[in-house]
Amino acid sequence: MTRPPYAHALCVCISAIATLPPAASAQTAPERPSLQALERIIETRTPETKIEAPDHDRITARRIDIVDADGTIRMTLAGATPPPIIDGIQYKRAFNVAGLILYDDKGSERGGFGTADVEGGMAVLALDHPAMDAVGWRVSPDGAVSFVINQAPPLVREPALGDALVPGVRTPTRMQLSVAADGTPVVALSDRNDRQRLRLTVTEEGFGAIEFLNAEGEVMHAIAPEAEGSNQGNGET
Repeated sequence: MTRPPYAHALCVCISAIATLPPAASAQTAPERPSLQALERIIETRTPETKIEAPDHDRITARRIDIVDADGTIRMTLAGATPPPIIDGIQYKRAFNVAGLILYDDKGSERGGFGTADVEGGMAVLALDHPAMDAVGWRVSPDGAVSFVINQAPPLVREPALGDALVPGVRTPTRMQLSVAADGTPVVALSDRNDRQRLRLTVTEEGFGAIEFLNAEGEVMHAIAPEAEGSNQGNGET
């Protein structure tokens, strides 16, 4: 394996440090960018960090759009966010969301956060692949909380839609972190067919457990050392 150009020098430094007495080693300065390197990436030493006086003490609006230099909408804050735009086509949203929507430089939705107008109310946050949710948080009305990571789906284009990307192409949720409404915590890993195959959880008795599942979702083997010790103490097998 080819070492980076600084690898040899780094090895020499590590060797030298190892030969120093403990006090000297503790005082060795950490690696850091040089002043010259920092100077090359400084935009300004006097950035604007404060407004002397606001234009208005309060702004009331149903929607505020932030645009880039080309006029492309890059961010929308709204009480009723616009339906999602994917590759130049706008699709219906399943339910109204009040909050902040983020767009890429082509105007496609790439994420956002807010509250969804469903029975009981729901808080949501998502960051998107080009045509599909990538990661998402959800706080449901019943108190359940979940965080999911979806595998990137293949980019499929539809000639009848001007060769635009097709949204909602099926893809597996590969990882899920959740706390159910009853408080049960779960970290689950799924296979490429969207089937959970490994779970880390805490049992109703309060024992930590690792569960291995088959393709049908059945627990084939579980490791719960504390539970096993408790059963042995009670004369159970």
